[in-house]
Amino acid sequence: MPLSNRILYVDLTEGTSKVVERPELFQKYIGGAGVASKLLLDEAPAKIDPFSPDAPIIIAGSPLTTVLPCIVKAVAMFKSPLTGNLGETHAAGYFPSALSLAGYSALVIKGASVEPVALVINDSDVKIRKASSLWGLSPLQVEQALGSFGDDGLHSVISCGAAGENFVHYSNVVVDRYHHFGRMGLGAIFGSKRLKAISVNGAEGVALTNPLTIKDYYEKVYQNIVGTDLMVKYHDYGTPANILSLNEMGALPTENFRKTRFEDAEKISGETIAENRLERKISCASCPIACVHLADVKDEFSPPHERGRRELFKESRLVPYNYEPMYALGSNLKVSDYDGLLRLIAVCEELGLDVMTAGNILGWATEAFEKGLIGEGETGGLKPVWGDSATYVEMLRRISSARRSPFYSALARGLDSAADKYGGKDFAVSLGGIGPAGYMTGYGSIAGTVVGARHSHLSNSGYSYDEGNLGKEFDAEKIAAYLVEQEDWLYIIYSLGVCYFARKVYDKTMVSKMLAAIGIEHTPESLGELGREISHNLLKYKFQEGFRMDSIRIPKRLLEPETPWGRLDEGKLKQIIAAYIRKREKEGVKIKSEDVALKDLLSIR
Repeated sequence: MPLSNRILYVDLTEGTSKVVERPELFQKYIGGAGVASKLLLDEAPAKIDPFSPDAPIIIAGSPLTTVLPCIVKAVAMFKSPLTGNLGETHAAGYFPSALSLAGYSALVIKGASVEPVALVINDSDVKIRKASSLWGLSPLQVEQALGSFGDDGLHSVISCGAAGENFVHYSNVVVDRYHHFGRMGLGAIFGSKRLKAISVNGAEGVALTNPLTIKDYYEKVYQNIVGTDLMVKYHDYGTPANILSLNEMGALPTENFRKTRFEDAEKISGETIAENRLERKISCASCPIACVHLADVKDEFSPPHERGRRELFKESRLVPYNYEPMYALGSNLKVSDYDGLLRLIAVCEELGLDVMTAGNILGWATEAFEKGLIGEGETGGLKPVWGDSATYVEMLRRISSARRSPFYSALARGLDSAADKYGGKDFAVSLGGIGPAGYMTGYGSIAGTVVGARHSHLSNSGYSYDEGNLGKEFDAEKIAAYLVEQEDWLYIIYSLGVCYFARKVYDKTMVSKMLAAIGIEHTPESLGELGREISHNLLKYKFQEGFRMDSIRIPKRLLEPETPWGRLDEGKLKQIIAAYIRKREKEGVKIKSEDVALKDLLSIR
């Protein structure tokens, strides 16, 4: 049997660890998001401060990691300092496979160290090591210090950067150099625990009771991936191809969501960067797609000492790029120079910042400066102007600094914090406390982000509804039903550790049979019920932590630009969200305030 029931508990305060076997937990919830959702409810004290030592970090993998193609993700859950409720983020690279090969299906970290530490896992040998020498280093430097691969197994290093050390509420944990536990502030949770890094070396292997059956499934899945056109987009240009397609559709956020087309989209498109800067493509462990595109970014080497000869002294670094950072730091800031865009992405990688939220915050700051809500007194002499990537780089460094001004401290706490203090809420583009993805496709995208458990376009694929139903009559009930159905099934996909890009490869019948081959019994029908239960778990956790769907602010800015569905109407958004709430509450989960009538939900202001 796969080692699918072992949880490694780590107490950073006491400097101890233990292994607990929970076969019943994994038999029911499979792994990933399912297991993490239950452990979050069990392990996280209600209303706890996200930075409390008792606030847990929970990371869960899949029993089929290392076994089948594209089952490459681990899911982290925690209380987010950015939203004040659910923090959920997924990452691949080598980490999920290394953790599985070391013999663990989940990791629960509590406590806080007095001094910086690294958690070092070598199969059954688990140590908490002093890491003061790593504090202040970038994630790349930490990885280089801890090594790229173990001597006798698969090795992975994950770490926070300066942004996490200094409690930026949207700081990332960088995974194996080019991947991320992103969006919701896990880097700041690492920083609060003085946990600089986790190093995992896995050499135990995974035993299978039905290897020939699994081999048959492997070959079927592999052929669907490499022998059809299902995944061609991701290998060729990857998600950067969305720049031109969304721009043509009129759905590309531009100038802080003021517009939905960027006149210079061609200059920063995936095709242009691939032609001029693409260096290589890489895959996560157990994946044949190679969707991670790496650009060559050249920086001047020690410019004060090489004046007059700079063209001869350049140092190169590889930077991962995809659609989300390209929109957030490109079109949304009107950066039309692809080298400037890539440098902005690179500095976010160096500091450990979530690029999407960083782009939303810089967009707000530029417009606030333009409107006179803030001035050079707040910005420390900087003048943010659309397209000025060099100034944006300096602002990101100041946000991530330990010695930042009150203005940059407000930016470090998130967009809502900054707008509360300095004004400009109408154009502060956040939903549920977090900057949205770059899909101004219509009602499904915006409403789906509002109701999604993790306020992400990946919660329920609302943007896909918009794109697939253009020209059809608006129907709030159909949109809400789509969002519910998609979210429930995606939580099965995320419990399996399947990459979102490969979601169409794995259907309910196949998943049921694959799980049976490793001793986990679920029918296609019970998988549907489980997906609903996982969604309910997360909604219950959010409600417990004070989340109220009726209090989410939708900025007026999102109602102003033209989208493929025209300008979005406030009343229609209310209808979708009210329909979603009715469906969930009919299922038995409470997600609205008792003293708020359904018709009054979601006051848009």
